[in-house]
Amino acid sequence: MTSRFPRWLVGTALARHVLPFEEAIRQAVLELAAALPAGALVLDAGAGETQYAPCFSRQRYVGVDLAVGDAEWDYGSLDVISDLTRLPFASGSFDACLNIVTLEHLPEPASALTETGRVLKPGGVLLLAAPLVWEIHQAPHDFFRFTSYGVRYLLEKAGYTEIAVRPVGGFFRLLTRLLLYGLRFFPAPLRYLVALLAAPVALVLPIFNFLDRDRIFALGYVCTARKPS
Repeated sequence: MTSRFPRWLVGTALARHVLPFEEAIRQAVLELAAALPAGALVLDAGAGETQYAPCFSRQRYVGVDLAVGDAEWDYGSLDVISDLTRLPFASGSFDACLNIVTLEHLPEPASALTETGRVLKPGGVLLLAAPLVWEIHQAPHDFFRFTSYGVRYLLEKAGYTEIAVRPVGGFFRLLTRLLLYGLRFFPAPLRYLVALLAAPVALVLPIFNFLDRDRIFALGYVCTARKPS
């Protein structure tokens, strides 16, 4: 899953305000890259257009995808085309693994997590991002949404430890997301007029997000887990 919002938003304060899930994922990837030593082998399982490859310039990045999700994407930068439940790598090959908004597109998510665990070295880390409230995307290859309990269950079942599941978003940030997404239903030039009317609301709504203390309307989850040493 990638956002169709303008690229100039990436990394800005405005993006953190109105696109918190995308920005939380981006920051988590950058933090993982900074923590890994130079030369570490990193698997991006569900790499798509390999947008995270530049983050791992000090490491050895391997992008893997089945390359069926989006007909408009360019999968030419992938290192390997493969089903994530049958990865063509030896056990214990990788120091770290990404699985970024990919789990929902897999018919057998539990098997995929077990398989990424197999190819991780003992002590290797998994960075997982999974949506809870999100539009259907990459149809018909869109099968699931996950609660925090569901993600934790799948990770535990796959044998991971040190599991941390962090909700991102909240009710008012969800409203902002839906409001911005809704702009695409309007034809141009009406879309631009509606955008002018919606922009003040979209900017104000996230201010009230503190009211959803339990994040029961999370946009999704950013998770880390580790293969036992």
